Amino acid sequence: MLPSARIWSQRLAPFKKAEDGRAVLELLITIIPFFALWAAIWAGVSAGQYWAVIGFIPAGGLLVRLFIIQHDCGHQAMFKHRRVNDWVGRFIGILTLTPYDHWKRGHALHHAGSGNLDRRGMGDDIVTMTVEEYKAASKWGRFKYRLYRHPIVMFGIGPAYVFFLHNRLPLGAMKEGFKPWASALLTNLGVALLYGVLIWAVGWKVFVLIQIPTVIVAASIGVWMFYVQHQFDDTHWSRTGEWDRKHAALQGSSYYDLPAWLMWVTGNIGVHHVHHLSARIPFYQLPKILKTYPELKSVGRLTFLQSLKCVKLALWCETQKRMVSFQAVKIKA
Repeated sequence: MLPSARIWSQRLAPFKKAEDGRAVLELLITIIPFFALWAAIWAGVSAGQYWAVIGFIPAGGLLVRLFIIQHDCGHQAMFKHRRVNDWVGRFIGILTLTPYDHWKRGHALHHAGSGNLDRRGMGDDIVTMTVEEYKAASKWGRFKYRLYRHPIVMFGIGPAYVFFLHNRLPLGAMKEGFKPWASALLTNLGVALLYGVLIWAVGWKVFVLIQIPTVIVAASIGVWMFYVQHQFDDTHWSRTGEWDRKHAALQGSSYYDLPAWLMWVTGNIGVHHVHHLSARIPFYQLPKILKTYPELKSVGRLTFLQSLKCVKLALWCETQKRMVSFQAVKIKA
């Protein structure tokens, strides 16, 4: 039997150690190949080798890795100093089309209430209904939820909408004051300047041919990763009275056991149960934890093939304590 989440939290405390040299290295081996690949695609297309545009796939992967670096900056885990984390995060936010300061607050809310049924929808949570809520909803309500959960929307249209449009205007954050707007508008200014220079240098047709699919690939991969890290069969949800943050973090987040090269591309975020239990651990320390404590590999483990089955899971059954599909729920006429 594995130790409790609280004990694991204590054991993992020594790994909450940012290393500036390692952080700079991780940033450089990600951002330099990203820009180099972008330039190589441009050169290929300019020379009439339009097949080179396929490079947007690995470019999208590198953009995902940049987002993970931004993500760790948001947790103050990448570098030792807060200001360095924040300014690196803001700069990367221009590349990932994500207003760093606004996103950081929403993501902190996700961590603070993850696995709590009474705090769903906070931050960047994926909307999840219980079986009873779905049964009690109107036909229109059920239709909207099924549409939201459709793979084309969840992993295609939705990610594109979030990164190209939603992140530009944080309409849902108006009650929080001007800070979310300042974050979004300053990021928009950076994006406008960067995109303006690129369009001036390569032309708008080439820019669209490279940048738009690169961002869409990165956005879809990112949403997929976030989805399978919490929307798997035996994830954990509970009501406030029973909810324990550390237990929910460890048991409600998956260990996405991917091949080594995919772990590198996704910044080890697949070791999500450890990350949720102790978010101040840098992503570059996570493989070391699995080597030190291999028993953690058995907690919430998902292989790539197993993760494909998660697509059909859409509702939390409070009776069975597991995620179920729409097909498993019978609605009375």
